[in-house]
Amino acid sequence: MTRYGLRRREVLKAALALSLLVWPPFPLQRLWAAEPKGLLSGQRRRMLLLLELHGGNDGLNTLVPYEDEAYYRARPQLAIPRDQVRQLTPKFGFHPALTPLMPLWEGKEMALIAGVGYPSPNRSHFRSIEIWETASDSEQVLDEGWLSRLFERFPLPSEFTAEGILLGKGDAGPLSGGKARAIALQGPEQFVQQAGSVRPVSVSTTNRALAHILTVQREISLAATDLQGHIRQTPRLGIEFPTSKIGKQLEAAATLIAAQVPVAVIRVTQGSFDTHAGQSATHQRLLEELAQALMAFRAAMQKEGAWNEVLVMTYSEFGRRVGENASHGTDHGTAAPHLLLGGAVKGGLYGMFPSLTDLQEGDLKHTVDYRSLYATAIERWWGLPPILFGNHRYPPIECLRR
Repeated sequence: MTRYGLRRREVLKAALALSLLVWPPFPLQRLWAAEPKGLLSGQRRRMLLLLELHGGNDGLNTLVPYEDEAYYRARPQLAIPRDQVRQLTPKFGFHPALTPLMPLWEGKEMALIAGVGYPSPNRSHFRSIEIWETASDSEQVLDEGWLSRLFERFPLPSEFTAEGILLGKGDAGPLSGGKARAIALQGPEQFVQQAGSVRPVSVSTTNRALAHILTVQREISLAATDLQGHIRQTPRLGIEFPTSKIGKQLEAAATLIAAQVPVAVIRVTQGSFDTHAGQSATHQRLLEELAQALMAFRAAMQKEGAWNEVLVMTYSEFGRRVGENASHGTDHGTAAPHLLLGGAVKGGLYGMFPSLTDLQEGDLKHTVDYRSLYATAIERWWGLPPILFGNHRYPPIECLRR
């Protein structure tokens, strides 16, 4: 039993008992000692809402190249018929299940970034999402999420309750490791009920491991009280959300934003996009649920006057292969399009759609490095200075209004 192992297990045990927080082993004041920088110190903070499409979303049947014959040759069973595609441009259009998002496209509140991926792509779910969430190169292994590193370099204002809130999926993902604090919630109402069970502890001890656990519990209590106060003072949204899992998560996210809970990031997760067999019906349902939930979220944010202060960004570990398989599904692929939504978004199609005939081992060649999405959030959304990922600076995508 290592010293670190003992401490980690004890901390996790304490956190699980409270069922509220994923907590790093360090005191609060160390992280928030520095002064705020960038637009994070604005009156209503700019929120980044990360939407993970877990399992590897099929980009070709999301943003459909309906004028490309190679698409129909590669997918005799799965291709979306031309007359069903919701045309966005003369060459590309939405899967019909995404029709509810058309007002966003027409209102120029949605940017579609084509061909997002990375060199030497890894087709393992576990490894590829780790690459995305740590912003590493394919052959590089990092133990801290990209947001965790960002907030360590640019600490949040002292009054922030935490760096981020996690809804749905349990792991901290881009907020993992390092010093970032992520609050894991099932929902605001459940949280308020749970928060009542958290009590500060004033016992002193010379045992370092126990002292650390007691410190963690005190800080959990403070954060719980802070969040509870924000949530209880906020009226109900008055917007009907879908009852799907992603609908419930986005309803919870909207409630937290309406309550002006002081965090910089909220992550929600929609599964299960790992469509190896019988993809058509599953993908149709997932995209319908996604589109309906996003439109309800947008309505709630507009009602709260917060739509201009929220940037929704999708991510997924990879796209699917160009060709369908024998089970009428698609296997793990590489590049895929991703969405940025919000009142501050300059709508349109960005990046270059990968060729369907110039492939790499049967997969799409990426045209936009996924770290350009992160640079967009860091530099254009939060107004922070550029940072390097590895030895490279990736250019932001100019899809946001100043």
